[in-house]
Amino acid sequence: ALKSDGINCQFGVITAMASRQVVVLEYDDLTKGADLGKQLLEAWGPGSLGVVCVRGIPGWEDLYKSVLKLSHPLAHLPQESLKALEHEASMYNAGWSHGKEKLGDKPDFAKGSFYFNPLSDSPGTEEDQAKFPWALPKNLWPKEEIPELEKNCKALGTKMQEVIGFLGEQVDRVMATKVKTYTANLGKTLRETNKCKGRLLYYFPPKETPAPEEKGQVAEDGWIGWHNDSGFMTGLTPDMFVDDTDGSVMENPDPEGAGLWIVDRDSSAVRVRVPPDCMAIQVGECTQVVTGGEFVATPHCVRGVRPQFVPAGRKVARVACPCFVDTHPTFKLRIPEGFSADEMLAKGVSSKVPPLAERWEPGQSFGDFLGATFRRYYDWALGKSGPAAKKARTA
Repeated sequence: ALKSDGINCQFGVITAMASRQVVVLEYDDLTKGADLGKQLLEAWGPGSLGVVCVRGIPGWEDLYKSVLKLSHPLAHLPQESLKALEHEASMYNAGWSHGKEKLGDKPDFAKGSFYFNPLSDSPGTEEDQAKFPWALPKNLWPKEEIPELEKNCKALGTKMQEVIGFLGEQVDRVMATKVKTYTANLGKTLRETNKCKGRLLYYFPPKETPAPEEKGQVAEDGWIGWHNDSGFMTGLTPDMFVDDTDGSVMENPDPEGAGLWIVDRDSSAVRVRVPPDCMAIQVGECTQVVTGGEFVATPHCVRGVRPQFVPAGRKVARVACPCFVDTHPTFKLRIPEGFSADEMLAKGVSSKVPPLAERWEPGQSFGDFLGATFRRYYDWALGKSGPAAKKARTA
């Protein structure tokens, strides 16, 4: 058995905590067009964790580590430099964002994000950019302060998009065996898209002085709240932990607590660690829709380090870089003919996230769905009840 990051890897699976297994695919098998449908259904289908790992990507560890190591110096640039990287017109979906997003009605200062498109500095047409400024913004780079960031981010994100394109082909192959009315063609769509967003994340150390009733604990979803990925596919790098004081890399001091958590299909929270030689990919709600629920999005969150595990004199921060690969905002989200919308919507329902039935309706565009989702998550965080579930029907 191959041991990687404290996780046993044997016979193509990684053992996650709580005795759940994350399926591992080989990059060479993807590139050679091997039929991996059975494994992908095990990874992303109903009853799964909703995550798959890909191992053997050429130069993978150098690719992502070259980006993650720059997150600390980026997050600690002078305020005037960070301010110059903000882009309000895109709703802070390009360049630097800290405290611009909200958790309910409160600014989120738990993390800083640097958004970039690895495929193009100016994606789409001028008309697209004007109509969808949040989806297709122009890149902003700290060319003088951190000149290598641009090259490294583009190399990483381009490789992640390539892998996701291969997985899209596998989804198409699975769907072709199940229904003749499947038309999403995700392999071609995700390979040719210019709607690709990297998010270099710097999770600042949790507050050192928790309230008395919180002693020894951190918020269940203190670094990133419970959510489903709303798009098509999300690539994940392994995470990295650093000392916020000087950026020095350190081991995760709380390996059983801090990091990515996923809700399994039994509604239990499961800690999932991505081995350092693997890329992880989660399936989003749009893929759930266009496959009629054959592949299902899973709620997940990121938890901070529990206070009792923080080494004396250290301030622990976490770094990661997900990459969201999606379609053009005008792409129509239709379930295949003959599939039941009620059954599709019932898959993956969790008390952790707003029901998909309150946000999606047949034929809705990807852009409109994202807008409805953003609004509903905001109300959800405030404890507001949602609209009546849209009447599900067979599309």
